[in-house]
Amino acid sequence: MVPSPQPLPPAGGEPVALGGEGYPPPKAHPLPQAGGDRGEGPRPFREGRPTKKARELRLKLTDAERRLWRALSRRQVAGVRFNRQVPVGPYIADFAARSEKLIVEVDGGQHDAQAAYDEARTRYLDAQGWRVVRFWNNDVLGNLEGVVAIIERTLAERPSPSPSRLR
Repeated sequence: MVPSPQPLPPAGGEPVALGGEGYPPPKAHPLPQAGGDRGEGPRPFREGRPTKKARELRLKLTDAERRLWRALSRRQVAGVRFNRQVPVGPYIADFAARSEKLIVEVDGGQHDAQAAYDEARTRYLDAQGWRVVRFWNNDVLGNLEGVVAIIERTLAERPSPSPSRLR
């Protein structure tokens, strides 16, 4: 039988008996209990971000988005990592290279009707330091190599986000 560990004596030198009379009840643990609050509380830094919608959109890529994603994933374009359906402020970018602050949008026919919305969205993203490149679905489906070449050229033109001190 292994002896149970004895509590350390308080600063006064007297040992403390566990569970005895006059012993104060244990303090509430600062972390939530198992099965309790799992972070459902307010998160001001995430409010207004369409994270749930972005997750849904990742499962419902259009044909053009799917083809472009195959070309952009696994750092195949200029060694840059792209993510798909990325929340940026209140908007969702089709593809984003966070390290390069580049957003690639694939627009279908519905974007003709919402040109003002797209313009306001692009202004917001520009103000946040992002560069936005847009392609039509038919460009991606019919000329994927050309689209990838434009993305590579855009990445090459962009200055490094953290230039060395020697430059």
